[in-house]
Amino acid sequence: MGRLDPGKLSVEFRPGVTAVSPILGRKYTLTHSDVTAELFLTVGLVFDYDKVTSMRDEVLAEWSRSGTGLILSVCLYVGNFGPHVNAVRNAVFRRELPLALEAIVYGDNQFFAVHPQLNHAAIWISFVSEDPVYSRCEYWGTPLNYK
Repeated sequence: MGRLDPGKLSVEFRPGVTAVSPILGRKYTLTHSDVTAELFLTVGLVFDYDKVTSMRDEVLAEWSRSGTGLILSVCLYVGNFGPHVNAVRNAVFRRELPLALEAIVYGDNQFFAVHPQLNHAAIWISFVSEDPVYSRCEYWGTPLNYK
């Protein structure tokens, strides 16, 4: 992808998670600073809700099982802020999602090196909104697409 500036990505591994394990239960919380354009990735057994702001523009992802194997499930909160704000939030999430996925894959690169089969796992994005126009689940490729 090439959009990520690794120097602007900070990665924190919480207790119970190492650079290579576990797979199931591994959760990612990606937040950012609008001022500095820095990205902050927390890898843990629970989402890092302490870093979630009232803007609710974080990216939450986790490894889980599906009928076809392991998948990376990603949740984005488009919200219920009215048609105009929902449209803007949806557009921003869609524009910035490739960068966010690249940050997760890059930030957890040792994990993907030790578990190369996960490079081919499906990424499913849930856009969460009470507005049916924006509430959907979409396939966004595999981690390999974001290296």
